[in-house]
Amino acid sequence: MVDYLVVGLGLAGISFCETLERNNKSFRAINDGSQMSSAVAGGLYNPLMLKRFTLAWNAMEQLDLALPFYQDLERKLGLRLNHELPILRRFSSAEEQNLWFEAFDKEGLKPYVSPTIRPDSYNPNIDAPYGYGEVLQTGRVDVQGMLASYKGYLRQKGALTFETFDHDILEIKDDHITYKSVKAKHLVFAEGYGLSMNPYFRYLPLTGTKGEYLIIEAPELKEFNAIKAAVFIIPMGNDRYRVGATYKWKDKTNSPTEASKAELIERLNQVLKCGYGIVGQEAGIRPTVTDRRPLVGRHPIYANLYVLNGFGSRGVMIAPSASEQLFDLVESNRSPQPEMDIARFTKKYFSDGSSPVGGRNG
Repeated sequence: MVDYLVVGLGLAGISFCETLERNNKSFRAINDGSQMSSAVAGGLYNPLMLKRFTLAWNAMEQLDLALPFYQDLERKLGLRLNHELPILRRFSSAEEQNLWFEAFDKEGLKPYVSPTIRPDSYNPNIDAPYGYGEVLQTGRVDVQGMLASYKGYLRQKGALTFETFDHDILEIKDDHITYKSVKAKHLVFAEGYGLSMNPYFRYLPLTGTKGEYLIIEAPELKEFNAIKAAVFIIPMGNDRYRVGATYKWKDKTNSPTEASKAELIERLNQVLKCGYGIVGQEAGIRPTVTDRRPLVGRHPIYANLYVLNGFGSRGVMIAPSASEQLFDLVESNRSPQPEMDIARFTKKYFSDGSSPVGGRNG
């Protein structure tokens, strides 16, 4: 018997598996690659909400855990993951410039807000008449490289199975679960938007928002910082940039669309003054929650079933701290932070008659 069975191997699943390994817990992971949110993520970590120049929820705590987490993972995998990358917020008006200076004077924001405005002449290939503000302590994690390398690492250990999890054959006992040949003390679902099909946790208000990116090639742009304007422009090297992203609430497919492509081109053309070519388009469903907070916790009935989900567009920052919160719940019965504890939804959603289907319980 292993200590844990983990279903899903995106940012949530990898972060939790790594937390388990660092605490000498045995585990197996199951993944089918159906959820694309982590696979197409921009990978930026950024402590600010760039629309209103406010600190993101729990940003300081998350960064304090996330940066050492990825540094340790780099050493383990022998792969560079963390790329320090300044984010330049393009101002669209003099009013936004003033708001930026106000943010610099606010308690808690000063470490992340540069007081120096970069001039409009900084990059002649970007239309920025009011200049830019630089966000400090930002960067990009190579999520795609991390996913591929960590899956290979687990496969070499014999700890990863590639298949779609079948809830109908899950057996839940008082002190363990059984899934096919695997017995585990605890089962953690880290399925991203796939949670919406999970009979045990689909009562949770996981809405899901589709995001699409363009990959462009722009040899004249020569930009080495991430630019936040009408879209994010994220340098990927070799004159290529990731441009996005869209937010769509109705379409729940992983297929790129012409409508989103046209939307991103229109927004990009508002700021880019040089030529470019489109070399790719990617799409995925972000696991977003109605209150924009993660989903971490224990099932209301089955004490050995857990969920780790709902990171939205800030998975790189949130995943390590949320994984630690879940591990403390399982191993020490220490409740997660109220803002992320799924208990906040139990009364409203689970007591409405929601009940799991499938599986064998006893």
